[in-house]
Amino acid sequence: QVQLVESGGGLVQAGGSLRLSCAASRRIFSIRAMGWYRQAPGKQRELVATILSGGSTNYADSVKGRFTISRDNAKTTVYLQMNSLKPEDTAVYYCNLDLSGLAIWGQGTQVTVSS
Repeated sequence: QVQLVESGGGLVQAGGSLRLSCAASRRIFSIRAMGWYRQAPGKQRELVATILSGGSTNYADSVKGRFTISRDNAKTTVYLQMNSLKPEDTAVYYCNLDLSGLAIWGQGTQVTVSS
């Protein structure tokens, strides 16, 4: 059973930066995509960014130009660099692994942006 371990969340002032990391408990070879989602209180979970096995990326409009997703295939790790953070970015951020039909989720890491 593969587990995902997230780290890097915390409290930051508006305009600040954070870098989230998500590492799988073992190396996985057949990954279609890795990504980050977030869920704010009282709201549905939403896509933040994804990166395909070939390196193509996709971002939510709300984070384009501020967030950057990257991955290390050798370590089965995905990162999310978040710059120019806004209070509306406050949420629990979840890592996701898409294994072509099987989705694996991390436990979530809290990101709080103060105004």
